[in-house]
Amino acid sequence: METKMFFHGILTVLWEKWVDFKFEWKKITASALVSPMLYMIALGWGLGSTSTVTDRPYIDFLVPGILALTTMNTSFSAVAQPLNVQRLFEHSFDHIIISPTPMPAYIVGQMLGGALRGMYSGILILLLSIPFGATMHLSVSFFLVMLLNGLTFGALGVLAAILATTHADIARFSTFAILPMTFLCNTFFPLERVPRLIQILISILPLTHASGSLRAIAYGGNPNPLSLLILLLYAVVFMIVANVVIIRRKNL
Repeated sequence: METKMFFHGILTVLWEKWVDFKFEWKKITASALVSPMLYMIALGWGLGSTSTVTDRPYIDFLVPGILALTTMNTSFSAVAQPLNVQRLFEHSFDHIIISPTPMPAYIVGQMLGGALRGMYSGILILLLSIPFGATMHLSVSFFLVMLLNGLTFGALGVLAAILATTHADIARFSTFAILPMTFLCNTFFPLERVPRLIQILISILPLTHASGSLRAIAYGGNPNPLSLLILLLYAVVFMIVANVVIIRRKNL
């Protein structure tokens, strides 16, 4: 019975995400394409045809990084912003807390919903990269890494929304946490080009491992198993911490 309720809780959240997507898909699609398209035009066309990174054209290096940061941004925003509104404005999250829905199931549902939205944005970027001349090896593992990256930042979105005390806190969190990863984590330039100490600090962050894994697969190789483990650990830790915070606030 508990297992059935757990999966029912996950499906309920996914259904909510699907309904939102069904009515807003045009806006979601347009917003998912704007930033990546600008990166492609400015860096892909501007530098991609004339520059190389190691032995590869820069556009081949750039696209996996854009995929990683797009799935990160989309998965985080798809969870953090709606949940923040539900908590602080609509107060509908209170009904979730007092309902029989297991909170871990609710969090996993949010993570999956955010990850699937991130996957959708990632597929759009893959289609967008074709006119720019990017060449990549795609496989099942490539999309699994995208999904894992989405799960990680979907979980971070839940945690950020639960910790936020105002609507502006989500924007501040994005500024101080998401934005630095967007530009630093092996997305637009190789880590080898920054000082060693900065390399070590950046290598701790989850997006670094997502970018590196996607790029390794796109180049025809295999991702580092340690990077995949680190991404998975981040997802689990964010999920557990979010659950603990919710339970503590529920018991106040």
